[in-house]
Amino acid sequence: MIVGWGSPQPEGAFLEIDTLSIFMAVIYLTIGLMASIFSTREFEREDTTGYYTILLGMIAAMIGIVFSGDLFTLFIFWEAMCICSYALVAFKRERWESIEASYKYLIMSSAGSITMLFAFSFLYGLTGTLNISYLSVGLARTEGNPIMLVVLIMLLIGFGLQAGMFPFHTWLPDAHMAAPSSVSAVLSGVMVKVGAYGLIKVLLTIFAPMYESWRVTLAVFAVSTMFVGNLSALLQDDVKRLLAFSTIANTGYILLGIATGSQRALTGSLFHVMNHAVVKALLFLCAGAFIHKTGTRSLKELAGIRRSMPITGTLFIIGTLSLASIPALNLFWSEISIITAGLEAGMPIFSLLMVVNLVFSAVYCLRMIQTLAVKKETPTSKKAEEASLPMLIPILALGLLSILIGVYPSPFQTFAEEAAKAALKQ
Repeated sequence: MIVGWGSPQPEGAFLEIDTLSIFMAVIYLTIGLMASIFSTREFEREDTTGYYTILLGMIAAMIGIVFSGDLFTLFIFWEAMCICSYALVAFKRERWESIEASYKYLIMSSAGSITMLFAFSFLYGLTGTLNISYLSVGLARTEGNPIMLVVLIMLLIGFGLQAGMFPFHTWLPDAHMAAPSSVSAVLSGVMVKVGAYGLIKVLLTIFAPMYESWRVTLAVFAVSTMFVGNLSALLQDDVKRLLAFSTIANTGYILLGIATGSQRALTGSLFHVMNHAVVKALLFLCAGAFIHKTGTRSLKELAGIRRSMPITGTLFIIGTLSLASIPALNLFWSEISIITAGLEAGMPIFSLLMVVNLVFSAVYCLRMIQTLAVKKETPTSKKAEEASLPMLIPILALGLLSILIGVYPSPFQTFAEEAAKAALKQ
């Protein structure tokens, strides 16, 4: 622990700041800032009353989650984050799809939150504490208690639902598609990573002594999530829905690193959290610029748009190439780390299945590039104009950051490694 607010007692609220929480908070703040700048132009013709308050409230709640040293405080911030996200998904309330997506997300997320709350109650009953540092010690005394397996399953459901883990992923494509594009960038770029963070804290800290009982189960969920996300993305024409399914697949990659359990694997997962946040925020903001200028989310209608919007189109292609795992771009390095860590940990089948999924991902990424850059312009894409400066600033910043991490990954990977050591208490 680097900084603690109060001393870590078995009872009461406690906030702590370690390298892992700093790592996550930096990502949240970066993506939140980019989305806020983009929003100033995205909503130029709409009423934004309450929008920035809710958006910044959600970012603050996510930071509160990673700074929480006990599960009660974590749950309070978790609910604040969820409430803000429901409102943001439904912000364009004049559209029925936004209301429907928000309501679906509300129902599923509430079920996950209730499941988590019951799990926390069981943990308190078994150990007498909700302090994360004390829980692993307390649970060691309950080894062999069958209720622990139930608690583990409940926590997998609660945190896995927010992360978009199969089979609890169905809210995610609708919410990302219906939300404003700046909100989609935050949802896909960072909010689903909060679920992954929760799994890291409970599995690798609290349930670390039970590692052998959950590693294969989580790995199976991870691979299933990859296949569902990538195969579904292959079938999409809506650009935002395609990107949402891609997020589900990338959640699977992150979960596989967590399941592998080694420091190298967790470093790969956290590095992928960073890389995917940057790339997916870039892609959603580019998609938002396309939609803002054309009024359509259809890839068929957006064909050839790079000619009309050369800067935005080129940066979208850079992000898509990274998503396709092209070497020298940032996602390649974190994916390689997860795959090699799986091989070293004796999980070659799961590593091979991840490689297969990367091939699927490359197929739909190359299809997007072909459609937007090579195909003939449509009447819709031909009338588009380049995005304005408030939209281009965050897009350019994220694009350059993606390239920087790709060509000079060492300091970013070292940051992820230090965060992994903090998570594993090494």
